[in-house]
Amino acid sequence: ATVTASALILGIGAAWTVARTDVIGRRIWQVVLGLPLAIPSYVAAWAWIGWRPQLHGFVGAWLVLTTISYPYVYFPVLGALRRADPTVEEIARSLGSGPWRTFHRVTWPQIRIASVGGGLLVGLYALSDFSGVAIMRFEALTHVIYRSYRASFNRTPPAVLGCVLVVLSLVIVFLANRVHRRDRQARIGGGAPRPADPIRLGRRQIPVLAALSALVVVTFAVPARMLVLWVYRGRSTTDWSRLTSAAWTTLWLGVVAALVTVLVALTIAMLSARYPGRLSRSVTALAYAGHSLPGIVIALAMVFFGIRVATGLYQKMPMLTFAYVVLFLSLALGAIHNAIAQAPVALDEVARSLGRTQIQAWMAVTVRLAAPGVAVAAALVCLAVMKELPATLLLRPIGTETLATRLW
Repeated sequence: ATVTASALILGIGAAWTVARTDVIGRRIWQVVLGLPLAIPSYVAAWAWIGWRPQLHGFVGAWLVLTTISYPYVYFPVLGALRRADPTVEEIARSLGSGPWRTFHRVTWPQIRIASVGGGLLVGLYALSDFSGVAIMRFEALTHVIYRSYRASFNRTPPAVLGCVLVVLSLVIVFLANRVHRRDRQARIGGGAPRPADPIRLGRRQIPVLAALSALVVVTFAVPARMLVLWVYRGRSTTDWSRLTSAAWTTLWLGVVAALVTVLVALTIAMLSARYPGRLSRSVTALAYAGHSLPGIVIALAMVFFGIRVATGLYQKMPMLTFAYVVLFLSLALGAIHNAIAQAPVALDEVARSLGRTQIQAWMAVTVRLAAPGVAVAAALVCLAVMKELPATLLLRPIGTETLATRLW
């Protein structure tokens, strides 16, 4: 709850400043403010401990998770502000409403859905994070589940704790869905397709720039500085052969998982976009359900399945890859579904009329038109797999090391 509230304040404030004011360097700030999204929680946690060793517990975990997750709110709110009709806000200001009153009564209703969606992602991320809270020695459920799993041969206690974590995740999803259902909005007419006239900051330019600079320093500059410092200090003692091997393993896992995940997502997206119905909606809902499940819980489920059913696959690459597919299928599905939905159905029909089979028409027309979305989906999954830690720790084959497990 604390991480979500903090991320909402930082994300909405940063997005509104970039989209609605004349702050100097708006385009640069627009990119820089999203950079923390690329930093894994365990890297940020180690960076903060390396700089401030006394930082630990709740404050440390809150700081780490907030600084790397607020872009989940920043990006969708920034997009919503750019799509919103600026005329309504200008009318409100012309009628005497100040910036705060205009934001509360006019702007906020237009970005509320995006804010709730971003807050949902932050809440699920904070609830499912394992490495950041573990390094900060905070007794979160994910850390307790991992310690219980490693402490004994009895898998029942971590399974029970995993069920508690799943229930908490589903409660968050349920509350967010309630807000979405009650918050229905529509705009009459096309609106004004132009950027909003920026609010002149005047004398407030310096404090706003100072606030944005402080946010970037805390969320990105501190981890980046510590990473550069570690590289400089360890350049003469690093075991480059083990590091190179871990890097190649990480890249190979990311590429294989991305290919498998994209193939599955492409099938589901084609079914959903071209044949909408109860079956396609159910399959899509199941695909997105994995996003609400913490990685440690999915890893435990795979452990149970491997020990009791598929013993030949336990701690083998196929099971680890399957866990990645469950975890990150929703990332690929969103990008691919939008790309396929934008491909005209009429082109498939033309290809069929020229003698192509259904599958040939899909491959020759739809998949080629959706290729940019497929590439984006593959890149997202590959990057997510390269940063993933809990499932890799529990399911990797013996002797296999990735960059994440090496750091751990």
